[in-house]
Amino acid sequence: MMNCVSILGSTGSIGRQSLDIVEHLGIEVGALTAGTSVALMAQQCRKFRPALAVMATKEAADALQELICDLPVKISWGEEGLIEAATLARVDCVITAVVGMLGLKPTLAAIGAGKRIGLANKETLVCAGELVMEEARRCNAEIIPVDSEHSAIFQCLMGCNRAAEVKRLILTCSGGPFFGMSPEQLKTVTKADALKHPNWKMGPKITVDCATLMNKGLEVIEAMHLYNMPVEKVDVVIHRQSIVHSMVEFTDGAVMAQMGAPDMRLPIQLAITYPQRSDCVVDTLDLLTCGPLTFSAPDTQAFPCLALARECAKRGGNACAVMNGANEEAVAMYLRDEIGFYDIYRLVKHAVDTVPYIGKSNLEQILDSDRLARAAVKSCSI
Repeated sequence: MMNCVSILGSTGSIGRQSLDIVEHLGIEVGALTAGTSVALMAQQCRKFRPALAVMATKEAADALQELICDLPVKISWGEEGLIEAATLARVDCVITAVVGMLGLKPTLAAIGAGKRIGLANKETLVCAGELVMEEARRCNAEIIPVDSEHSAIFQCLMGCNRAAEVKRLILTCSGGPFFGMSPEQLKTVTKADALKHPNWKMGPKITVDCATLMNKGLEVIEAMHLYNMPVEKVDVVIHRQSIVHSMVEFTDGAVMAQMGAPDMRLPIQLAITYPQRSDCVVDTLDLLTCGPLTFSAPDTQAFPCLALARECAKRGGNACAVMNGANEEAVAMYLRDEIGFYDIYRLVKHAVDTVPYIGKSNLEQILDSDRLARAAVKSCSI
């Protein structure tokens, strides 16, 4: 079990649930970081007394300083502060719960410092999976996934010592709020509809990604890198109940599944306590009341973002970074009511088709591809 954690993105959904687990386990908090939620960060600092608190902007950091000036908490801001939080000497585990490309550099810094990474930031592996995994191997740093699907696969593989025994990975997908809808029906859905996830409570960006199935596309790319599997061996099935979190099929035909209540605190806790397991605050799964478990194929005609993500995964290079950056920008526009539901896919596809392809990308090229993708989305008239 880890002794001291930093939580990057502590005021978000994953961050708040991480603090529930930290409190339950009685683990020290080394650093907390947030965007601009000053009041909530102040509450967290008073409760958990971190050595360091980081805000996104200087203005937010100054406001936090006024609220907790009586506490012995160092306050910083921006990317430099995030990297400091990720590399704090007393910390042995970093939960990366920030959203978007913002998490890439701090995660690489934490890996370089030999920390265990509780990875909840999809974009880190989607955009720079080869770089990140290579650095983790070089620095002997553990990456324990926090996403429920990747944690499920991680758990299914705990007793497997030979990669050749794995036939395929099977990611489960709730189908989001629009499961079963036709392309014609999806043309008229609203933002409020998109934000009503049937099973999980998450932030707005990831909830919209679940509605478009882009989130599952990102997870396919993550799984490729985490488990060194080609995209052809990573499948997706719709499982509306979110009880089976994912599965692994082995070469002899056996399929192993990890099941549990749809609660992110379970995979968060495992990332901290691994290789041990501890009692958790999560309600246990009651098989007698959870109802029938169903599985079906995803509809990639109605939800083309999933197919686009798989295409980018096959292409490799900077294609996934372009797709991810474009998607972040398009979803932000959707959340501001500037575009419609299917415009998200159109804008992302436009960026993937227009931003120059680079076969093998370094960190600078990945970050540049992200910027170009965002610019392509902003300049596109739909």
